[in-house]
Amino acid sequence: QWQLAESGGGSVQPGNSMRLSCVNSGVTLEYYSIGWFRQAPGKEREGVSCISGSDGHTYHADSVKGRFTIARDNAKNAVYLQMNSLKSEDTGVYYCVPVSCYDRSVWYGGNDWGEGTLVTVSS
Repeated sequence: QWQLAESGGGSVQPGNSMRLSCVNSGVTLEYYSIGWFRQAPGKEREGVSCISGSDGHTYHADSVKGRFTIARDNAKNAVYLQMNSLKSEDTGVYYCVPVSCYDRSVWYGGNDWGEGTLVTVSS
């Protein structure tokens, strides 16, 4: 299965913003549903957001709704996760993967997680 590459993580203070990028050089991402998951230290991985490849609808988990926005840039073959008003509980490793994107959830049945990108929100 083709793998996506995440980037853009780093350390920020609470309340600040960050944008994560997800790219792949060999596959045209606009035809696929792409999702972002995250794994906080000591916790299970959770679905954060996704964008549909069929109709462009998006899903955001309640914990990030109103603060995070997922979007595509087809010209750059990329999917972004814009994260605003970051909180300490947003800390974790963020992964992007091809998913099934529903109105109220995101699902990934594979086990081909990339390296992810670490986001640390701390004062």
